[in-house]
Amino acid sequence: MVNENREGTGRLPLEEKILREQLRPSAEEQEYIRGVADRLLAAIKESRKAEGMVVGSIARDTWVKGDRDLDVFMLFPPDMPREELEAEGLALARSIARKFTHTFCEKYAEHPYINAIIDSIDVDLVPCYNVASAAHIQSAVDRTPFHTRYITEKINGLVDDVLLLKQFAKAGGIYGSDQMTEGFSGYLCELLVLHYGGFASLLRAASEWGPHLKIDIEHHAAKEFDEPLIVIDPVDPRRNVAAAVSIDRMAEFVELARGYCEAPSEAFFTLPGETPVSEEDLTALLAARGTSLYAITFATPPFIEEIVVPQLKRSTGAICDLLARSGFVVHHAHYRMGKERCMLLFELLAGDLPPIRRHEGPPVWNRQNAEKFREKYQDAALPGPFIENGRYAMEVPREFVRAADLLTSPALLNVGVGRHVRMALEKDWCVFEAADCWQEEFAPFIAGFFSRCSPLVRIRKGQ
Repeated sequence: MVNENREGTGRLPLEEKILREQLRPSAEEQEYIRGVADRLLAAIKESRKAEGMVVGSIARDTWVKGDRDLDVFMLFPPDMPREELEAEGLALARSIARKFTHTFCEKYAEHPYINAIIDSIDVDLVPCYNVASAAHIQSAVDRTPFHTRYITEKINGLVDDVLLLKQFAKAGGIYGSDQMTEGFSGYLCELLVLHYGGFASLLRAASEWGPHLKIDIEHHAAKEFDEPLIVIDPVDPRRNVAAAVSIDRMAEFVELARGYCEAPSEAFFTLPGETPVSEEDLTALLAARGTSLYAITFATPPFIEEIVVPQLKRSTGAICDLLARSGFVVHHAHYRMGKERCMLLFELLAGDLPPIRRHEGPPVWNRQNAEKFREKYQDAALPGPFIENGRYAMEVPREFVRAADLLTSPALLNVGVGRHVRMALEKDWCVFEAADCWQEEFAPFIAGFFSRCSPLVRIRKGQ
């Protein structure tokens, strides 16, 4: 490891520069956002229906300059029935939003809440129960106020380290516990900094991480977990804060930590730019690769990412299995949820196959089944049945010789796609082939599909 030349703060000069120029919110920005928060809290108090509380990174002073996400929770009595909480909570959130803006909408997580744009700030107004401890939560959001109190009490002196880690993870493409990213949440970043005592010490430790690493800050784990990274929630011993982190995101964090410790640079804190591919470039790329590209598009189901994206992932896998069963070798596949439409993208080694395929039967000594197989196919026009390796086999016509025909057939609806994806497909879907897959809204997604590399490799390449 190189000599890091860290200053008395324990940070490198380049880290201080990043903090000063990019990450620390200005006093004016802090005052502005807190002013909006105070007005919302006052409106909730005036309603006399719930207790208001600011949660999340803004409440904990761990938000990065330019982030305009404000989470305001409305805490209701814990003895209120769930249906009443949802109805009254949503009604109160809607009435609060109306006091400040006309731009708001209803969203759904475990229960509905209101998202609003108020004075250019993205505000979530979320109802929850005002429970005595995290052990008594009645919905997942009830835990969040305890996260805020825990971090606020312990984060003193480490806020800058959290800001560095968040930006480091964002630039590496691994920040966010959403289903598309499968990465590190803000709360997880805060806990990792607390556990290791700072940004630098975390990265040194992470350089040696391996699968199934377990961190239990409060030494109170109440169950076993099997995820790649296990960080027991300090306020809930039965929860893994890192449950969303996939093995790939964990490995990418380890790679980034090693790369930064070896050669720190501002590139590790610089968000990668999107470079969309043009239709002409895609045509040339496919000609050079010699592969076959197919895109399935359909209307985006009217639900949040946390619901739709896992179904896109499942659907992509199910269609890959369908293609494989039909003889088409899938080289790479991925998915993207757009505002209006979703895209499932498949690169096949070949999109056209011979009109015949091999069909294996039972072993000859499995007499009953073997004789049924032989009698069924003995008058077929194609060769067989013949015996190889002690079992019957035969050549049969292939049902689909073109992948495009398979993907446009009703067979697509007979595989294990997600429920909401199935509903969208039942209304309509489109299949595109080769350069016709190119669509402007998905151009960055398609570009990324063909330029895969690990975060450190991207940084080293200067992309």
